[in-house]
Amino acid sequence: MISITSKSPYAVLALAELGRSSGSEPVPIGELARKRGVPVQFLEQLFAVLRRAGVISSQRGVKGGYRFAREPASVSVLEIVELLDGPLGRDAQGPFADAAAAARKVLAETTIADVIDREAREAGASMYHI
Repeated sequence: MISITSKSPYAVLALAELGRSSGSEPVPIGELARKRGVPVQFLEQLFAVLRRAGVISSQRGVKGGYRFAREPASVSVLEIVELLDGPLGRDAQGPFADAAAAARKVLAETTIADVIDREAREAGASMYHI
């Protein structure tokens, strides 16, 4: 069936915040969790999976936190969903297989950079790319 748990939306929100907040310094997970209303322990579990998959990297210590290991434009929402929730539409049949294929297409074509840009547009902020 088509199954997306709360893990994926929370992770995408946190990754969008990471993309907005990150410069050259890593961003503490507590800051990401607070800004997006995600429990810290839950986000730690999600980020552990994403770190092992090479999406993000971590740095320990006082100035520690997370940063992207790859460009946000190269990370699709589908990749995050499948890392955290498994293959989307794995056992779907008939019209549900068609719905899963449509969802997979949309999520595969949407990157974390797209999510960041969309949030900025919806907030009425201007994005400047240099």
